[in-house]
Amino acid sequence: QVQLVESGGGSVQAGGSLRLSCAASGNTYSTYCMGWFRQASGKAREGIAAIANDGSTRYADAIKGRFTISQDNAKNTLYLQMDSLKPDDSAMYYCAAAKGALTADSFMRTMTDFPDFGYWGQGTQVTVSS
Repeated sequence: QVQLVESGGGSVQAGGSLRLSCAASGNTYSTYCMGWFRQASGKAREGIAAIANDGSTRYADAIKGRFTISQDNAKNTLYLQMDSLKPDDSAMYYCAAAKGALTADSFMRTMTDFPDFGYWGQGTQVTVSS
């Protein structure tokens, strides 16, 4: 079992930055593939960034070059640095984790198609105004 708690969301103007954090507790953090997903109002949840056990990363095209995923194994914490935010980035942001020999890409696809495969946090709201 893994418990995930997100923080760092809020309201910001377009062009601004936010850093989301996801504190993980429970089972061995370092054996899990982890990532960030978001769900805007009226839209399906989408994977935006993931990091695999070997440190490799995967980003959705919509946020590539603006967001950076990272992790601090010593603190059992996953981060998402979000720069150059746009109103279209407004959404509920979720942290997710899954155990297994997954690539970052397969993790994002698996958790999108089979959300019960892993674990989810409760989400943190990000609102970007123009």
